[in-house]
Amino acid sequence: MSQIITRENLSVLANTLITEGASVIAPIAVSGGRFFFQPILSAEKLVLDPGIMPTNSVKEFVFPRHETLCRYRHEGKELILLDAEPFTVRQVVFGARPCDAAALPILDKIFAWDFQDRFYQQRREKTTIVSLACKEADKNCFCTSVNLSSDSRSGADAMLFDLGDDSFEVRIFTEKGKVLFDGKTTYSDKTGRTAAPPMVRFDVVKVMKYLTENFDDSVFDETGLRCVGCGACTYVCPTCHCFDIVDEGGAAKGKRVKNWDSCQMTQFTHHASGHNPRGTQAMRQRNRIQHKFRIYPEKFGLILCTGCGNCSRECSASLGIRAILELIDKKADS
Repeated sequence: MSQIITRENLSVLANTLITEGASVIAPIAVSGGRFFFQPILSAEKLVLDPGIMPTNSVKEFVFPRHETLCRYRHEGKELILLDAEPFTVRQVVFGARPCDAAALPILDKIFAWDFQDRFYQQRREKTTIVSLACKEADKNCFCTSVNLSSDSRSGADAMLFDLGDDSFEVRIFTEKGKVLFDGKTTYSDKTGRTAAPPMVRFDVVKVMKYLTENFDDSVFDETGLRCVGCGACTYVCPTCHCFDIVDEGGAAKGKRVKNWDSCQMTQFTHHASGHNPRGTQAMRQRNRIQHKFRIYPEKFGLILCTGCGNCSRECSASLGIRAILELIDKKADS
């Protein structure tokens, strides 16, 4: 027997959470026909499946674009340091795509590696992810190429399957998911289905092997000419995690903050001496591909990509990672 929840009861659940002080996050419509994951103030704003991939990733609710680490102020000759307040707000995300939710276990590795990032970990612990199995894939989707699928459970605490009659099958994966839906569902013999998965675009094992053996391959010189270095691909990517730490304020008082950064920008590796070890866009692009499909897997056993296709959707040069990986796949066969 399946657990079922109606769209109406899902709205009741969302409103109850908001009333209790939780931050409820879902895709909402913004200008230009786009959808962004944002906190909502009422279930009336709850859009589970907008029909197109939301532009941003749910990663920003566990790894914010801008986050205060500590504050400081001078009192006479004394420097007073004040820790940032711990994150205590319960967060519930509704409607995450499986490829988006799958990024979180990947990010968990880097934020609990040689240093325990308590800022990330506090947010992660307070966050419940309710994903929605995909009903369709567009031309940019390639989750099947990186060993995922349109109903991958990785990173999700529960998953919804649209039954097409204003109700959803609920599949529970974790204790967080059980707590969230406890007493909110009924039992039925209905079961959800997903649409046909996107076609496999490249052989990821073959690509990883080629990257290991062909560091100076010309594919990056060729594709690097198209890249404008805007960094959009990294900001919409669910797994990119580059950041910088800077002090904001003045001599009397201020704060130390963590801001997103991008390895595709010219100054990312620019040294104070003036030297830049990745001085061309081809080098920066090579680093990104090598990191995602060789370096990270060698270190953590996980591919640093979930096949969401956001990098292709948001690329002003119509590039994105998938196109480069397809070229590498062809070169590996030649």
